[in-house]
Amino acid sequence: MSNTPTGRPERRRDRPAYDRDSLLDVAVAVFNERGYDGTGMEELARRLGLSKSSIYHHVSGKEELLSLAVTRALDALFAVLDEEPAPDTSATARLRHVVRRSIEVLAAELPYVTALLRLHGNSETELRALERRREFDHRVADLVLRAAAEGGVRDDIDPHLASRLLFGTVNSLIEWYEPDGDFPVTALADALTAVLFEGLSRQGADDPEHR
Repeated sequence: MSNTPTGRPERRRDRPAYDRDSLLDVAVAVFNERGYDGTGMEELARRLGLSKSSIYHHVSGKEELLSLAVTRALDALFAVLDEEPAPDTSATARLRHVVRRSIEVLAAELPYVTALLRLHGNSETELRALERRREFDHRVADLVLRAAAEGGVRDDIDPHLASRLLFGTVNSLIEWYEPDGDFPVTALADALTAVLFEGLSRQGADDPEHR
């Protein structure tokens, strides 16, 4: 390492500088590519161009990186549920809003939501995240139940099943959606919300109650 005119060592210019957020971005990309269980610290260090000790300067290990990633995704999704609706908002309108905003969150936080949805429950971090996912599902199911009680959605489907069907469709976006592709997120959210709540039939699209 050479010295500067002031006598201080010059930083190597070929070594990237990372903060914890940028390190996390790369780690999540590797987790999604190789699987969390299939990713070791050696691979993360190689991909980052850092030594393992440099990574440990920011985090305690790969499980902390996973915890940061899935917490980011879960916090963004729960923030949608915690948004305060207008006093006269129906449960049905609220449910549509939650689905639509969840699509927007998925698009905005795609790598992080992908990491969340691919958890297997093989560590304490994963088990805690899966428990929060179940809490999210229960809250959506309660919203479905209230929407059915007011006649906004059909009441002959178990609300927990309906919640899983709704968000199973939303979550499938991680397999093909590209934020920089042909479908802007607003168009995607419009289309998917319409299909989930009105279906593909022309009759549903023409019904003024669904507009």
